[in-house]
Amino acid sequence: MTLTSQNPVIVTILALVLGFVVGAFIIIFTTATILDAFRGFFNSWGAPGHALKVTFDNVGAAYRDMFTGSVIDPAGFWHSLTTGKGWDNTLTPISETLTYATPLVIVSIGVGISFQTGLFNIGANGQAVLGGIAGAVIGSMIKLPMFIHLPLTLIAGILGGALAGALPGVLKAYTGAHEVIVTIMENYVIYAFLLYVVLSTPYQQPGQANDIGRTIHASAQLPPLFGVASGLRVSYAIFVAAGVVAFAWWFLERSSLGFDFRVTGASPSAARASGISPRAVIILVFLISGGLAGLAGVVQVASTTHYVDGTFLIGDAGIGFTAITVALLGRNRPIGILWASLLFGALGVGGRAMQAATGIPFDLATVIQSVVVLFVATPVLVKEIFRLRAGRTQALQLGTQGWG
Repeated sequence: MTLTSQNPVIVTILALVLGFVVGAFIIIFTTATILDAFRGFFNSWGAPGHALKVTFDNVGAAYRDMFTGSVIDPAGFWHSLTTGKGWDNTLTPISETLTYATPLVIVSIGVGISFQTGLFNIGANGQAVLGGIAGAVIGSMIKLPMFIHLPLTLIAGILGGALAGALPGVLKAYTGAHEVIVTIMENYVIYAFLLYVVLSTPYQQPGQANDIGRTIHASAQLPPLFGVASGLRVSYAIFVAAGVVAFAWWFLERSSLGFDFRVTGASPSAARASGISPRAVIILVFLISGGLAGLAGVVQVASTTHYVDGTFLIGDAGIGFTAITVALLGRNRPIGILWASLLFGALGVGGRAMQAATGIPFDLATVIQSVVVLFVATPVLVKEIFRLRAGRTQALQLGTQGWG
C-alpha cells in the first residue's frame, strides 16, 4: 500500500520512528548478551528463536526504562491511583522531564523567531548565560518583597540576554557583519565574563574560593509547584514557559511586527519594497531572541540551580546549541517547538534512567535525537523510505529548503 501525505507532521513522526529503529540497531550491535545469542544462531533449531527473544527483551527493556524514567511507570501509576499513596515517586519522571524542557522551550522559541526572519542566532547560549548572571545578581544582592523581587529578577535576565543580542544585531544592521561569526565569538566572551563574575567580584559566594556565585534569595525564586516537601522539582517556571509559547504564537501569527518578521524571512526584497526597514527588523529580532534566551537563563537559576557557577549552561553542548536543533525540529513554530522540547526533555531524562537500569550508555539518547533531526532535515528521504507520495513541486521545495 502506497501512502500519500502532504502534512510535514506525518514526516516528523516517521522521522521519530526511524530514530528509534536506528537506536534499536545500535543496542543490538553493542550489547554483549545479544551478540552472544547470535553467535549460536545455527547451533540448534531453537537458537534463532532464542536469539530473537534476547534481542526483543533487551531492546524492549531499554525503551521501556526510557519511557518509565521520563514519563510515567504504568504499574506505579496504577498503585498510586488505587491506594492514593506514592504519588511523589510516580510523578517524578514527568516532573524531571518538564523541569528539563522548561528553559529549553523558552530559548528555542527565541532561536526559532530569529530563524523565521532569516537570521541565524548562534549565540543563544551566551545570551542565556548573561541573562542568568544578571538575574542571579539581582536575585542575590538585594532584598525586596517577593511580588517585586521575582519580577525584577526575571526582567533583569531578559535585559541581560537582550543586551547580548543587541551587539550582533547592531553590527549586522549597520556594518553587515555576519551574525553567525559574531554570535559564536560572543559566546566565548560571555563564558570568560562568567568566570570573572563568579571568581573575582562581590557576587562570588562568601567564604568560597571556587567558581560559585551567591544563592538567590527565596523571594527571587520560582518555587516547586507541589512544594519542597514533595521532592518534585517541576516549578512555577512552567507557567512562564507557557506564557512565552502563547506570546510567540500571537506575535508571529497576529501582530503586525511579527508579520514584518515573517515577510523579511520569506523575501527580504519584498519586505523592502513594502516599506519594512531591514535594519530595524534585524535589531528587533536579536533583541527579542536574546531577551528570550536571557529569560531561559534566569528561569534556570530561579527554578532549579538557585545560583550561577563557572559551568552554568555550558555542559552537554549548552542549552543554546540544543535550542538550534529543537527549533529546527519544531519547524520554528511555537507549538512545534513546545513538542520538540518535551521530546528532547524526555529523551534526556529517559536516557539517564535507561543507563542506570540497563547499563546502556546515555549517548544512545543523543544518537536518537541526532537521527531524528537528520531525517527531519531531509524529508524527501523519509518520503522515499516510507513510500510517501507528494506533489513534485512540494517535494523539490522540501528537498532544497527543508522545513525553513
